[in-house]
Amino acid sequence: MFEIGYSLRAARERQGIGLPEAELATKIRAKYIRALEEEDFEALPADTYARGFLRAYADYLGLDGEIYVEEYASRFHNAEWDDGPGPAPRSRQRRPRRERAIERRAVVLALAGIAAATALFFVAWQYGNAPANVPALEQQHRQRPVLVLHGVGRGTFVVVRRGSRTGHLLFSGRLTPGRVETFSGRRFYVSYRRQAGIRITRPAGVTLLGG
Repeated sequence: MFEIGYSLRAARERQGIGLPEAELATKIRAKYIRALEEEDFEALPADTYARGFLRAYADYLGLDGEIYVEEYASRFHNAEWDDGPGPAPRSRQRRPRRERAIERRAVVLALAGIAAATALFFVAWQYGNAPANVPALEQQHRQRPVLVLHGVGRGTFVVVRRGSRTGHLLFSGRLTPGRVETFSGRRFYVSYRRQAGIRITRPAGVTLLGG
């Protein structure tokens, strides 16, 4: 709790602002400004004017007008001051300042958490550690064994099929010296004319048929 009128008057005098100058800047008559500084809210036309004048005058002095309106509402609001018949003016509902501060803090913490997670992901990727959420299909693809055929010497004619002698044809042609052909999978049928013209590299788990 604080003194509304005293703090308003002290802020104005501290800045060397006279009542005529404040009246000109805020468009609030000087007698109403004086009423605000003296907390003589009964001198104002209605509660709606009191709130509007209070917010505008406090903002003009560099203060938080909303705090002054909330303090006024908690201490001086009188339903009899409201405007005459008809529905009361709809005032914008504002959440308590403490609640707004907690929400802002939660947003900041959430953003910090996202930034930290992004940094950890980048470090893991930079050093070659596969993240836990890499799709299983991609992992399996990288781990599939590869059959490698090298053309050496004068090379040779080669036929490669998947699985068996009648399986899907993967390659048919001359494997010239220095040429390399690779095939991913675990079971192949490989046929060639000259053994001296080919060098086969295969990891454990790859089965070759033919020859």
